[in-house]
Amino acid sequence: MKISVIGSGAMGSIYAGFLANAGNEVTAVDLWKEHIDAIKNNGLHIENASGTHIVKNLTAKYSLDEVDVSDLYILATKSKDIEFAAQSINQHMGPNSILLSIQNGIGAKEKLLKHINQKNILLGVAEGFGASIKKPGCVAHAAMRLIRIGEINGEITPRLMRLARLWRAAGFNVKVFKNIDQLIWEKLICNVTFSAPCSVFDYNIHELMRKKECWEIALACAQEAFDVAHAKKIQLRFKNLKLYVTKFGRKLGKSSPSMRQDYMAGKFTEIDSINGMIEVLGKKHGIRTPYNQVLSSIIRSKELKISRKS
Repeated sequence: MKISVIGSGAMGSIYAGFLANAGNEVTAVDLWKEHIDAIKNNGLHIENASGTHIVKNLTAKYSLDEVDVSDLYILATKSKDIEFAAQSINQHMGPNSILLSIQNGIGAKEKLLKHINQKNILLGVAEGFGASIKKPGCVAHAAMRLIRIGEINGEITPRLMRLARLWRAAGFNVKVFKNIDQLIWEKLICNVTFSAPCSVFDYNIHELMRKKECWEIALACAQEAFDVAHAKKIQLRFKNLKLYVTKFGRKLGKSSPSMRQDYMAGKFTEIDSINGMIEVLGKKHGIRTPYNQVLSSIIRSKELKISRKS
């Protein structure tokens, strides 16, 4: 299959590398020149528990303008770049092309539907990778638990099953789901628990959970997200919130959320689609969210300074 991965950061690069190794014609697309150049010149290096693997048969480009029409577009950009990427994909995709969007946080579906027909869109949720960029051309992942995919309308379609088989053949653990919004919210609650707290307190997940006061603040963030989900009538599959996020955190161990990696590197984060979104939806449903509000404000304050310098 001809595949374009738009947004080739840590997660996007892992998708591209594994799918290319499985024999697909894969192009990694990203504006980060040093990363794309490193892949072009030396291949993509992927580090995991079994060592370093080099993917040589992966094409790397700076823009979709350099790529022919693809059968599958995998959107793995940061949330702030979704609309720009969707407009570009819409200009290049064919009538039967599929866009699979895999992002943290919520709001991606609504942004995509402004530019792309629903019949061309699938949604995905990635869980338990612990991915990071070591240097340009080199990414790492601590684990690779699960990719969940679904149709927006909740149907289990033949194309959804074909896509699941494609990812499984590349070595991913994949499941198809009817209620993809439920899964997006369950992942969001975990992201809310760890993303802003790890960023503000500068701890990895293991360290955060060991610091009593910080862990209590993280759990308070999770509770606010949990309350908002119930206000929106999201049918979550768990009732014990603390047990749910604790299990999630223990599986990722000493890895860091992507938000902390961006925050410490002085980059813009996805705060508005994760902890910041709980603040917005809390106001809409009359739910107080002081913990998410304060942590989001701290991160936005630093981003404002970055914006003024650029």
